[in-house]
Amino acid sequence: MNQISIINLLTLVVLMNNNLWCQTSNDELLEKIFSESGNNIISAVVSNPQKFKLQVIYTRIDRDSKNYPYFSTFKFNVDNKKYFYPASTVKFPTALLALEKLNNLNIDKLNKFTSIKIDSNYSGQSKVVFDSSSSTKLPSIGNYIKKVFIVSDNDAHNRLYEFLGQQYTNESLISKSFFSAKILHRLAVSMTPEQNKHTNAFHFFDENGGIYEQPPQANPHNYMLEIEDVKQGKGYFEKGELVNEPKDFSYSNFFALEDQHEMLKSVFFPEAVALEKRFNLSDEDYKFLYRAMSILPRESDFPSYPDREYYYDGFVKFFMFGDSKETIPQNIRIFNKVGIAYGHIIDNAYIVDFDKGIEFMLSAVIYVNENEIFNDDKYEYDSIGFPFLAELGRIIYRHESNRIKNYLPDLSKFNWSRNR
Repeated sequence: MNQISIINLLTLVVLMNNNLWCQTSNDELLEKIFSESGNNIISAVVSNPQKFKLQVIYTRIDRDSKNYPYFSTFKFNVDNKKYFYPASTVKFPTALLALEKLNNLNIDKLNKFTSIKIDSNYSGQSKVVFDSSSSTKLPSIGNYIKKVFIVSDNDAHNRLYEFLGQQYTNESLISKSFFSAKILHRLAVSMTPEQNKHTNAFHFFDENGGIYEQPPQANPHNYMLEIEDVKQGKGYFEKGELVNEPKDFSYSNFFALEDQHEMLKSVFFPEAVALEKRFNLSDEDYKFLYRAMSILPRESDFPSYPDREYYYDGFVKFFMFGDSKETIPQNIRIFNKVGIAYGHIIDNAYIVDFDKGIEFMLSAVIYVNENEIFNDDKYEYDSIGFPFLAELGRIIYRHESNRIKNYLPDLSKFNWSRNR
């Protein structure tokens, strides 16, 4: 055995001894929690997981006397090879990669708050010179990231996608071993695969002039999905006409639930994941993310969301609160990224209760499209999807409330609202 192999083996042993990946794939605990819930919507969905394409991942977190986290992960019906449309959950990696790219560029005065102008350089593109939601009235990467998490803004994601470029985005995710993630297109705009390969020029500037110029980019490679079930449903509407054949998602985005869950862990517990899965983020970046991922629309000044009837607390907090408009208690924070489209609803969350010392990670996807027709706006979001995810969050929270821990966690670094 050569020296490099010995070093790699010793590294693996150390990692295993330190319990960095204390995970088990065990359906039984989740099945027990489901059966004891006594909830009809939970029973109806989990008894037919194939119909609802249900996948659930729950991570229990225990701390030692030094507050170091140890994880036990339980999965239900998880299959990374089965396709589901990830919708807005792809905004999570684009936000992280945008922050990392700024840090990697390492240019003086270039940061997430630097003002930008975005050009239009290819068919289908649009330019940006003004942002009314920003405190400066000018666009910035930071303001786009806030909008991505607070209300899941599609245009904000598209601008991050354009800053990164299709090739850079996907190669960066592969380099971090998030092999399922394929981000191939902008959201909520109609563009061809060729148009999505091309991204806009960016100009970063301040009151003294230009700071960084990024020219237009074009991915020279042709990306498409090679995965099971990439053709789905019985039909779909296109330009007002029903097409009676499965919808082909070969040129769509994908982000397996397990990779979503692991990416969440890498952001909140970077010290406890493999080096390759970590993002190059500063301490200030982490604080910025923790706030952006958990702040409620009513708590945000820039951007501001004054319509509380529409932007209620559970607007993008599907676990525990997605089925009502009740106020989320101050002691509970949900750090997450949701997605909803084509009958798929996804949430990927780190949930804490500061008063009770509760913390856990929970990720789930459910598919509610009874007639198997896409783009007809006939999905069972309100009758099945939101009630299921909300109750799923509540039963895991109750399970955690009854769990005895040797050491209660110190969650102060996540409690930005009380640390101001």
